[in-house]
Amino acid sequence: MTSNQTFAISFVARADRKGNEKNTLNIYARITVGGKRAEISVVKSVAKESWNSSKERLNSKYKDFRQGNAYIDQVRSKLTSIYRELSLKGAFISPLVIKNCFIGITDTGKTLIELLDYHNESQKNTLMPGTLKNYFTTQKYVHKYLKECKKIDDIRLGEINYKFITEFEAYLRGYEPIDHHKALSNNGVMKHLERLRKVTSMAVRLGWLEKDPFEKYKLSFVKVDREFLTDRELEVLREKSFQIKRLQFVKDLFVFSCYTGLTYIDVHNLKRDNLILGIDGEYWIQTIRQKTHMVVNIPILPVAWEIINKYKDDPRAVNNGTIFPKLSNQRLNSYLKEVADLCGITKTLTFHMARHTFATTVTLSNGVPIETVSKVLGHSNLSTTMIYARVLKDKISADMKDLKQVLQNKEDNAGLKRHVKR
Repeated sequence: MTSNQTFAISFVARADRKGNEKNTLNIYARITVGGKRAEISVVKSVAKESWNSSKERLNSKYKDFRQGNAYIDQVRSKLTSIYRELSLKGAFISPLVIKNCFIGITDTGKTLIELLDYHNESQKNTLMPGTLKNYFTTQKYVHKYLKECKKIDDIRLGEINYKFITEFEAYLRGYEPIDHHKALSNNGVMKHLERLRKVTSMAVRLGWLEKDPFEKYKLSFVKVDREFLTDRELEVLREKSFQIKRLQFVKDLFVFSCYTGLTYIDVHNLKRDNLILGIDGEYWIQTIRQKTHMVVNIPILPVAWEIINKYKDDPRAVNNGTIFPKLSNQRLNSYLKEVADLCGITKTLTFHMARHTFATTVTLSNGVPIETVSKVLGHSNLSTTMIYARVLKDKISADMKDLKQVLQNKEDNAGLKRHVKR
């Protein structure tokens, strides 16, 4: 809030619920700035008949009414002085800021938008571009919430509390995009709150906040099964050819990821130097995952090797010094929707689905040990890989057929033994 917003001080009385008598009041100084309020206790345990609400004064029925009224005047004067000082400094002003100054609570003067700006600027060389982009999106939603719901451009960090967080959550859940984007899912809402929590944790470490406002707030993610292509869908995609070069290229990249498990950014950054001879005398991909900085070593399967050779002399790749021509992730995913439609695949095709397909359909369902899959995917721990260790329907069918055969063999052997005994 800025200093040109409305400012007022009034004195109000409310019932003293802790008092022994039902007709006892407590007097509060109410600070109002831009429609927002904060209150400070001024006089306690005042009989109802001792307070004149229209004049905001104690009357003679209160034994120390002169001293009481003098204190009320002092409080009004001090609060007004605090407001004026903050205005002259051009500082951020809110009812809570004025209250904190009055009661002697030190305040760094930092605001939420200032904190978000500081985080994004200080982390721009540390976070991946995609991750940083997500923080900017969270900041956009925070700004929208402040503007639309609080009618302000910014808010003091000291005003960020549990109530603010739950109200921001409600805003995100009810937000209706006016463009082509979908409404936020539960997990989408939680990701924004997770990023906001990381930012406020930074503020605590910097000494800008005394207490983490998320201390009593619990993020609640809904477990979602990661989609992947089945054997049949992957076969249809692999064998489909397109006359339109951009669609053929996008399809090839997707299939390449299905047989290597590499993410978009890691495929995007692949160079000839990443192709090495492995211990088996065959070519492997050796690279460092951009997300986790872990070294991954991937034996190149025939399908993936064929795609590498297909683009090795492409001028767009040669000029960039990469294995494949470059294409933005946004455009790639947009083209994948066209590819899916033309292949009759009803699932929402995204490039990251290729990694899920590699983990589930290409490796685990074909008997590759989960420890091996974890190493190839570049996961830092096995628990991350466990999300892919789903039991596929085809695997269930095959295992049950084997079980039927085992049971049948046992039944046949038992029958043979009974026949022999006779």
